[in-house]
Amino acid sequence: MPKKALTEEGVRKLKPPATGKQIDYFDAHMPGLVLRVNYGGAKVWRALHYVKRLGKDGKQISMPTTYKLGRYPVLNLKQARAKAQQFLVDPQKALAQADAGSFKDVAENFLKRHVAANKLRWQPEVERCLNKYVYPHWQHRPFQEIKRRDISDLLDMIEDKHGRRQAEIVLSIIRKITNWYATRNDDYISPVVRGMRPRNGAGRARILDDAEIRAVWNACGELGTFGALVKALLLTAQRTGKVCAMQWDHVVDGEWRIATEAREKANAGTLKLPQAVLDVIVARPRIEGNPHVFAGGARGRRRGNSTAPPAFNSCPEGKRALDAKLPKLPHWTLHDLRRTARSLMSRAGVRPDIAERVLGHAIPGVEGVYDRHSYSAEKADALQRLSELVETIVNPPEGNVVALPARRKRR
Repeated sequence: MPKKALTEEGVRKLKPPATGKQIDYFDAHMPGLVLRVNYGGAKVWRALHYVKRLGKDGKQISMPTTYKLGRYPVLNLKQARAKAQQFLVDPQKALAQADAGSFKDVAENFLKRHVAANKLRWQPEVERCLNKYVYPHWQHRPFQEIKRRDISDLLDMIEDKHGRRQAEIVLSIIRKITNWYATRNDDYISPVVRGMRPRNGAGRARILDDAEIRAVWNACGELGTFGALVKALLLTAQRTGKVCAMQWDHVVDGEWRIATEAREKANAGTLKLPQAVLDVIVARPRIEGNPHVFAGGARGRRRGNSTAPPAFNSCPEGKRALDAKLPKLPHWTLHDLRRTARSLMSRAGVRPDIAERVLGHAIPGVEGVYDRHSYSAEKADALQRLSELVETIVNPPEGNVVALPARRKRR
């Protein structure tokens, strides 16, 4: 086992051993760094360290072993010395990190052993976010090397390109993965801490004012399915996913029976829809073989069920098309329509507890536990008041219109 003052040129010129075996060269400048050259000519950097094992007499003894750092020339001499030094500072910690594998290794184990095993309904969304936003940056990163700063940088990038809400969703997924791993590892501490959020992490408070509602409503008339969907979102105050999933047989005698899936948040249950919403629904064409009111294209098919007729699934594209038709507005999202509708209900004189039931929010405290009344009539009245107020906003009396500044055309 020769000790050698390794150089870049010297490493390049090393020949395979003639004996048909392998030979280890110990770097004289970096104690613990070993270059192993085998009879086939492969050169592999390794770090020499010691592990405690039980001897034949039952006593612990230190045994030498090596850990693979990488292959030459992918890892040159300078990089190998730096990597060996980092490893030898705390070999046990480095080995634990290596055992954890890459971020993708841990994430896929999480999907298999926690998400799929518990049949959690948000598995497709988790997989989508990981594939689109996380794996391109962290796929091969050692899981235990990911620190708080890495997470913050990733969230900043997602927020800048895709919006704060998407960054919040990704943070939630990362938090679940790191917390799950921490329950299975004695020494791991999740880098996600209480209060961590995207840099603009204050809760959204955006609602559309009357002029913005009018502009959005008028532009929706030219956008087909997406335009009708936006109107339904404002008039029903429901979540986007629920409105997209509405099927023809869910609306019976003017009542919308909102579908409920296992393990999902509470929803409004059954809503008596005002005529304005029914007019939007009736105007949608029925597509043979597709049960959805707001039908989608082929890309909407669900994973694992290629024959399932799709619901509308092009909201990002539709939103961009809508924004292009509007005057320049402050940033807004489809979910802001739900908040806008809730605020309009208060403006229309709807009781706060009834408005919350229309949104499908859980009623807190003793009232939520013991009051099991359906409030069907009260919710119907709330939606009727909402639709009447929206009607006065989109078709105001003459002389009561505030115009938005026109969008400047790009030169």
